[in-house]
Amino acid sequence: MDIKDVENLAELAKIELSPEEKKGILKDMEGILEYVKVIEKVEVENSATPEHGPRNVWREDEIADREFSKESILSQFPDSQDGFLKVKKIL
Repeated sequence: MDIKDVENLAELAKIELSPEEKKGILKDMEGILEYVKVIEKVEVENSATPEHGPRNVWREDEIADREFSKESILSQFPDSQDGFLKVKKIL
């Protein structure tokens, strides 16, 4: 990675960088890329799966038998018109 790569990234991100900022970012990026190289060498093929791995924390859906008639709902609502629930205008 070199200054030209940093300039291309800055252009893609639509940001302007001073020469000092470019040098600082180049140094940071080189450190990050070195760290990535170290991580790439880690073997995970034979690693054990943790005992406390991910599990389903959501409840199971249960279908409840409920009977709602149109008349029952309309009778509980404050206002209705022609079989529809009537609400205030919202603007």
